[in-house]
Amino acid sequence: MENQRNVSEFIFMGLSSDQKIQMFCFVFLFCYIVILVGNLLILVSIKCSVLFHQPMYYLLSHLSSMDICYTSCVTPTLISDLLLGRKTISYGNCMLQVFTMYFFGIIEVFVLTVMAFDRCVAICKPLHYMIIMTRTSCNLLIVAAWAGGAVHAFSQFSVIVTLPFCGPNEIDHYYCDIFPLLKVACTDTYVTGVLVVANSGMVALVTFVLLFGSYVIILFTLRNHSAEGRRKALSTCGSHIIVVTLFFGPSIFAYLRPPTTFPEDKIFSLFYTIIAPMFNPLIYTLRNTEMKKAIRKVSCQKIFSEEKHN
Repeated sequence: MENQRNVSEFIFMGLSSDQKIQMFCFVFLFCYIVILVGNLLILVSIKCSVLFHQPMYYLLSHLSSMDICYTSCVTPTLISDLLLGRKTISYGNCMLQVFTMYFFGIIEVFVLTVMAFDRCVAICKPLHYMIIMTRTSCNLLIVAAWAGGAVHAFSQFSVIVTLPFCGPNEIDHYYCDIFPLLKVACTDTYVTGVLVVANSGMVALVTFVLLFGSYVIILFTLRNHSAEGRRKALSTCGSHIIVVTLFFGPSIFAYLRPPTTFPEDKIFSLFYTIIAPMFNPLIYTLRNTEMKKAIRKVSCQKIFSEEKHN
């Protein structure tokens, strides 16, 4: 299709045509720093404590890694575009962004689903928990998440990379997403759009059913627990439910619908590309006593080590 591609770069129309929106680059920069620092703090605290050997926190460390990778596909570009006033991206980098966004995004969805399964086993089968959720089982589930992300990303990428782009090159978005790209392709993209929605819709539907089913089973099982047991279980699951809602809600609006674009898409995209990854470390640390203890312990060890060195 190279002979049908005359476009060497795309121009982002950004979040808004209002030049005052550039002031928000510092807000996004702050959010990105919070994402990096918060998730790195979780990774280091889990890795350097006994929590690393517990399946729930081992999976949480993978979620933090995906948060960093996923938001780094978009946020640095958005910040630099707003700061420098440059809103162009080469064709190759645009295609790379499409692939990485779907790759890390779907891995994060699958990791969230695995975390729901982990909580379901812990609450419903507590005596068999360590037998079912062994380190080998966790690693296999993580490998499956990566494999699923690769399959989904390659399928979406193969659809968009074969499209001809020979005319308009202005994308009504702040990053390269499939629907805005379909809009500027110089061919009829209705069938392509339906395939994209069907692909994303199948993934969203399956994961939603698994997540919903897991929490129905958890709530049903908690009826037989003591009040203290219910409180502790709901506290742990509550953090996961909040994270899932922040990530899935806007994503479902963006991808489970006819293949078209709306001005509101860019605002909803902020939720699952920046806002949800920013709140994930806050939700999992502020609502989790063990994580707070691990962070304090690692911080104290670091301070003590520096004082001893000096």
